[in-house]
Amino acid sequence: MENFILIFHFLIAVVLIGLILVQQGKGAEAGASFGAGGSQTVFGSGGSWNFFSRMTAILSTIFFVTSVSLAVIAKNKTVVDADLLPEMEVIPFDSAIDMDIPAVETKSEQSSEIPQ
Repeated sequence: MENFILIFHFLIAVVLIGLILVQQGKGAEAGASFGAGGSQTVFGSGGSWNFFSRMTAILSTIFFVTSVSLAVIAKNKTVVDADLLPEMEVIPFDSAIDMDIPAVETKSEQSSEIPQ
């Protein structure tokens, strides 16, 4: 099932990239309305979506759904191995007190000379 979704996800991505590259930008319509023979006006209605815009929206939704489903499948397949996370070492309280802790020099013990 995971391989099927992965292949479908890849195909949707390739088709989606192709659809986006085939579409014209918004700037191409504005130049045509200033005398290049375009039928749309600059301040007119945006018009309805064409075939490429609708297909881009549908394929991007499918791409999003397959992305989320692949993430859920990957999360469910994750297994934490006991070798990767060893048990924590417990230090007895008595041995922690007996440890040598380095002393901090006080101001009277520090030398007042500036090293040169």
